[in-house]
Amino acid sequence: MSEMPVSLSYDRGTVVVTGGPHGFVFSTLPGVVFDPRTSAHRAQGRFYRPIVEQLIRDKVPYEDTARGWTNEPCGWKLNAERTARDYQTAAVNGWTKGGRRGVVVMPTGTGKTFMAFLCIERVGRPTIVVTPKIDLMVQWARELEQSFGVEVGMVGGNEHSYKPITVTTYDSAYIHLEKWANRYGLIVFDECHHLPGAAYSEAANASLAPFRLGLTATPERADGGEMMFPDLIGPIAYRLDINDVAGEFLAPYETRRVYIDLTPEEEETYRTCREEYKAFTAERGISMSGPDGFRRFLFEASKTPDGWKAIRAYREQKRIVQAASGKFKLLEDLLNRHAGDRVLIFTADNATVYEIARRYLIPAMTNQTKPKERKAILGKFHSGEYNAVVTCQVLNEGVDVPAAGVGIVMGGTGSATENVQRLGRILRKHGDKQAVLYEVIARNTAEEYVSDRRRQHRAFQ
Repeated sequence: MSEMPVSLSYDRGTVVVTGGPHGFVFSTLPGVVFDPRTSAHRAQGRFYRPIVEQLIRDKVPYEDTARGWTNEPCGWKLNAERTARDYQTAAVNGWTKGGRRGVVVMPTGTGKTFMAFLCIERVGRPTIVVTPKIDLMVQWARELEQSFGVEVGMVGGNEHSYKPITVTTYDSAYIHLEKWANRYGLIVFDECHHLPGAAYSEAANASLAPFRLGLTATPERADGGEMMFPDLIGPIAYRLDINDVAGEFLAPYETRRVYIDLTPEEEETYRTCREEYKAFTAERGISMSGPDGFRRFLFEASKTPDGWKAIRAYREQKRIVQAASGKFKLLEDLLNRHAGDRVLIFTADNATVYEIARRYLIPAMTNQTKPKERKAILGKFHSGEYNAVVTCQVLNEGVDVPAAGVGIVMGGTGSATENVQRLGRILRKHGDKQAVLYEVIARNTAEEYVSDRRRQHRAFQ
């Protein structure tokens, strides 16, 4: 039998497998399939580690040119200014015990980023960090440079610099994956609940990184996408709930549901519109609570004049609930009650954001707000020059607003993830603040059901 080694090489986010002893069956290796386009056997990059492990286990000689990083510790050391909390050490140990693969679930404000730095130090291999947006990419790069004292590369937002430690965004990672997928031994997915999408998951599929870390406060997804984590990153290696640290490492908090009544005119219009669009969905057997219900509703409704009337009725009943006059009156009362506190107001849509901003002269932050303006608003909010900010989804995750102690949810989705993220915005320790999250709900509307759904989390029990 020939002892020709198996050869592993890299090609556009895949591991190409050639050579091998006489009669060697490539398909016995994890993830390896025959590619008729190139007449070669190959596997997604994520199978690089299990392929190597099996070759070693079976004592099959191999040559590896797929790995594009030096397999020697980089020697990075964190500066000594911060020490790990017990739960951060436990998270690192849990992740290490799982083979340096897996998801760490920790609430906002408990130091997920620093815990990731401890993992980067421990692994000591070239590392790429993937974040949801440009703001977070810049924030990670700045903190990595301060903590390790090395230059950090960035890819995204007109930056295109690869370094042994690099930070990018999910969008840029997908676009440029061929250039980086074999260059890093550790990949960190920040806010990894974004990962299980068709495009974003390609970053995890293509990467050869044998070591993987996912960070999130809210791993559960409405579509069940968290079931992909074991394949893409690894299983949950450590979990810390808000209740476990509230009052000690996070601000103590309470959540309150406060109710308003629609005016008789609002209620009549709401009922009429709701009956009109629900009659349309019932006639066509469309379940709006299904995973594709709303998409199917729009598809079917766009075909006929009656369907367009149903769409308008749907939008109008939503608008009435989101912008009910009683909500604005209650918001005014809450702002007066918390005049001495820093308040974040969350809405379901940009139209309500701008309406609140106009009525109460409160700075607004939406997806249309430029990064420079966002930075200025948050700076003035933290200093106390602004005591309130209104937003739709921009502040749901990742942005550090420790001064905020009061959250007012004027509207949102039924997502428990979104609700926990909004709660997390007000839980960072800041002086002796007592955090409170209000949910303003229109009584006898679908919003009561939506509120019940988004409170399906231990943090709200």
